[in-house]
Parts: sequence; C-alpha cells; structure tokens
Amino acid sequence: MVNVLKTEKFLFGFLLFTLFWLPLSLGANRPWAWALMQMSVFFIGGMLVIIRASLLSQIYTRYKLFVILWLAFLGWQLINIVPLPLSLVEVIRPERVSHLLGNGLGFQENVTSMWLSLSFDVGQSDVTFFKSLAYCFLFFIALTLINSAERLRYTLIVISAAGVFQAIYGSLEVMSGIKYSLVFKEPVSHIATGSFIYKNHYANFLMLCLSAAIGYLIARLHLDADTSKREKLRRLVQFWLSNKVLFRIGIIIMVIALVMSRSRMGNSAFFIAMTVTATLGLIYFKPRQKSYITLFVSMLIIDILLVSSLFGLKQVQQRLEQTNLAQESRDEVVLDALPLLSKYGLIGTGGGTFYTIYPQVQSESIQHFYDHAHNEYLQFSIEFGIVGVSLLALLVLLCSKNALSAIRHRRHPLPRGTAFASVMAIIGMALHSSVDFPLQAPANTAIFVVLLALGTLSRDISMGRQPRK
Repeated sequence: MVNVLKTEKFLFGFLLFTLFWLPLSLGANRPWAWALMQMSVFFIGGMLVIIRASLLSQIYTRYKLFVILWLAFLGWQLINIVPLPLSLVEVIRPERVSHLLGNGLGFQENVTSMWLSLSFDVGQSDVTFFKSLAYCFLFFIALTLINSAERLRYTLIVISAAGVFQAIYGSLEVMSGIKYSLVFKEPVSHIATGSFIYKNHYANFLMLCLSAAIGYLIARLHLDADTSKREKLRRLVQFWLSNKVLFRIGIIIMVIALVMSRSRMGNSAFFIAMTVTATLGLIYFKPRQKSYITLFVSMLIIDILLVSSLFGLKQVQQRLEQTNLAQESRDEVVLDALPLLSKYGLIGTGGGTFYTIYPQVQSESIQHFYDHAHNEYLQFSIEFGIVGVSLLALLVLLCSKNALSAIRHRRHPLPRGTAFASVMAIIGMALHSSVDFPLQAPANTAIFVVLLALGTLSRDISMGRQPRK
C-alpha cells in the first residue's frame, strides 16, 4: 500500500512536470513534441492501471457518462480510419475513390482490389486519433490523481506558473530587441509569442493559465465574517507577506504579455470570459465575499485600465477597430468551406484532413495556404462530422454543468475557485475557437482538458477540514 501511494505521488509529480514543459516545445505543435506528450500520458495511465487493478472499473462506475462520451468519440474517429472494402466505400463515399484515382493512381485494375479508409488522409487521421486518445487518457488521469485539496492547489499553481514563465519569456524577448529566440532560434518580432510560433496560440495559452491563477486566488480568499478593523489590518498584512501577492503579480505579468501578443480575440476572450464568470460568482457565491468583489475591482483598475494601457492595449483596440472583413480572408475561408460541411457533415472527412480537402472548394481570390479553417466549430464539424462534434460538445457541457453546480452550491473557497477557473477557461475557449484554431496546439488542448477535469472534480471532491476564517 505504501509503495502504491509513493508511485501515485511520483506519477502526480510527473503529470505536473508534463503540463509545465509542454508549451516550451513550441506549444507541442511539432511531431516530436506531441509524440513525447503521448508517451508521457500513456506511461502515467499504464502505470496507474498496473498499480491499481480495479482502476478501470472504478472510473467506469464513477464517471460512466464521461467514459461513454470519450469512447464514442474515439470509436467515431475509427469509422474513417479502419479500411473497408472498395465496394462499400464506393457506396458510402464515392468521392474517396475518385480522389484517390485523381492523385496519381491511374491503374484502376489494382485499385479495385484494395481496401480503403473513408478518410481523405489516413496518415493525418491516425495522428489525430492518437492525440485524441492521449487527451482521453489525460482527462481520466487528472480525475484519478487529483484526489485531494492539496493536489488541486498544486495543479492550479503549476498551470499558473507555466503561464507566468511564458509571459516573462515572451515579454523579455520582445523588449530585449533580439532577432532570434533563445530556444529553437525562431524569428522574434514586436509581437510576443513566448515559446509558441503563432501569437494566437500563445494568447490562448495565457488565457487558460490566467483562468487557473484567478481561480487559485479565489480559492485563497477568506470567508467573510464580522471582523474588527484590527483583524482587517492583520489580514491585509498577511496578504502582502503571503504567496497570494506573488499570484497577484503573476496575473499582472500574464495580462501584460497577453496584451503584447496583439491577439484581438485572445484579449477579447480573456476579458469577456473573466467578466462573465466573475458575474456568475457574484450572483451565486454564498456567502458573498467582500474580498471577492475587491479582487475583481482591483483587476479592472490595475490590470486592465492601468497596466495594460502601458503595454499596448491601445494597439489591440486599434486592431479591433480596424478589423475589416473586406481585408480579411478568414471569413472567405469559412464561406468556401461550408459546402464541405453539407457534403461530408454526417460522418466527416477524417481527423486532420481539412488542409487536404479545402483546395477542392478554395476560391481564386484566396492566395494563401490554409491548413486550418480559423473556426474550430467548422473544422471539427467537417473532419469529425456532426455526430463527432456533438459528442465533444456534450462532454464540455457536462463538465460545465458540474463546474457551475460547484459555483452555486460549494461553500469552500477551493472548489469554488477551481470551478471558476474551469468555467472561465470554457467560455474563453468557446469564444476564441469561433475565429481561430487554438485547440490545434497540443499544449493548449492538454491544459484545457485538465481544466475540464478540474471542473468535474470541483462539484464533489472532499475538502476535509473547513477553511480558516
């Protein structure tokens, strides 16, 4: 039993280590990086199954609906990957055969004896499937290993620390004036990208980490009670001497870096998600904490109005004001891709195939190469079909439901703060995904999956002793 506990403790530490290093590898958006991520996650999952023989049955019993949704989503992807007889493929998707013949396989007598997959790019669909499998493992690993208040706090701290590190690194790169990054020697411009390549991936990652950091601060708030002026002064001194002030400074640093990314929707998603979630907390937190209101008033004044204005908030506002659909090609990509949705929207074209099939409908006015739709809802619908997207939506909605239940009914600050972080991340991701592809960066998806799991945990996880007042 002692060895099992020590092994679990090691695996939890390894999980946190994995979450921290993922963004350092260009957002894990390279084959070698996401391969390392998959090996890490599969290793943790495999070890848990080995040391706890009844783990799978326990997970199924406790999280039955989540298991069904994940397995259904993975199974749905396999429909496009598993080879089928050519005669069946011709009935279900004749375009797949003509697409194959049109790519250099003119000897039809050999093709007719083949078994084909429905996916238009089986290699990319395989890659996407194994990524999805890794995210599935990560989700249930988080539900299994984050089983105490202490581990809940450590998880929020590590995610926040990863964001602060990225914020410092990205800001210093820009302000130092260097031409190439210290790691991987990527070009550095006046726009902060941290260890990411794409500024919007960087902005989305900071939004997720800010969600965790703000959630942790809420988790550390005192429950209000009738206190004297002397007690209030003592708490004020305690605040400035505790790690809460470090988190407050970390949030300011992350907001600065977010503004310096010049990402329009990245900034908008953060501010809107924070405002909406803070309002939900103001309505549903019982008892309502004066310190909670003070926290968000200070964030509004210090972070948004004062600090952000010094580091380029005005430039972001100008970019938003100057956004012109006539000059943007993203909306044209969406319009071009809509026929693909009507044509392949039931089963989907296969995970990771957007860049393969988009040229079929790309208009002549678009001269750029688009490997993503700049709209996750559309791209996922095309690749996974309406059924696959519906399964993902149900999964996120179920996590949201649990987190909102914690916001409404939990009285302990820690599950409240954890639920706040999850809801804010979900709202921010939902907004950002409407105009970009933040979930195509594995580091972002991994953090998001963990925050979804934390939202699920926040409803029922035991806190032990009550918080100090």
